[in-house]
Amino acid sequence: MSSANCLHKNLVLLTEPEGRVRCRHCHLTIQREELRGYCPECYETNGRKRNDFEEVQAQAGGKVQYQCEDCGIRIPIA
Repeated sequence: MSSANCLHKNLVLLTEPEGRVRCRHCHLTIQREELRGYCPECYETNGRKRNDFEEVQAQAGGKVQYQCEDCGIRIPIA
């Protein structure tokens, strides 16, 4: 369905995720609970199991928005 014809009746509230870490080598950002002890991107691209990560801080005044489940459009909240 195109967003022009959608009435946006099925909305989901999107917030900035918490608990993210960033690989210090390839800069992949991933949820901590998805991490298996090493960076999957570094392992896939060059076979190295790197585990050097930094916490990603949520931005002050982070963007909160809705997403329509029917058409996928994102609607920012002012």
